[in-house]
Amino acid sequence: MAKIVVVYHSGYGHTKVVAEHIAKGAQAEAVTQLVAIDAEGNLAEADWNALDAADAIIFGAPTYMGNVSWQFKKFADVSSKRWFERRWTDKVFGGFTNSASPNGDKQVTLITLQTLASQHGGLWVSLGLPPSSTKAATQADVNNLGGSVGLLVRSPSDASVEEVHSGDLKTAELYGKRIAAVAVKLAA
Repeated sequence: MAKIVVVYHSGYGHTKVVAEHIAKGAQAEAVTQLVAIDAEGNLAEADWNALDAADAIIFGAPTYMGNVSWQFKKFADVSSKRWFERRWTDKVFGGFTNSASPNGDKQVTLITLQTLASQHGGLWVSLGLPPSSTKAATQADVNNLGGSVGLLVRSPSDASVEEVHSGDLKTAELYGKRIAAVAVKLAA
């Protein structure tokens, strides 16, 4: 069974809810652990060890001002110690982001996450789901924001954590399941 770590920063709780749904989707095929980057951008040593031991790492960050939060960026910069030792080479990676706007420059954040995975020598897993792009499509539909590189989530700025769109949460579960399936295949 593959080991997956979902490492994320959540400023207001919405990104945490998405991380939990990704982990839920992955759990059918893998042992899954959630690791939260704290408000100061730090992780405990045990969390770094879990990332080192993982078969797959899923990055999650809110999109603030067109990119990852500074806390996630600090984590990414500190991960360079792993890069120097090539600890994460050939691991499976995926990523997700959340912001208040339908677009909100989320694609830039996903590319940042994908680039970080590539710098570590990782193998990126795309979302793998067609967009819900008909006139009848709603926020309850899977991939209603039309992502392909990774998972895009919209949480309106006045929405509580209980109001993350159901379509985004279902998409998160499907993405977690996809990443786990790839990790299991490659671990075999």
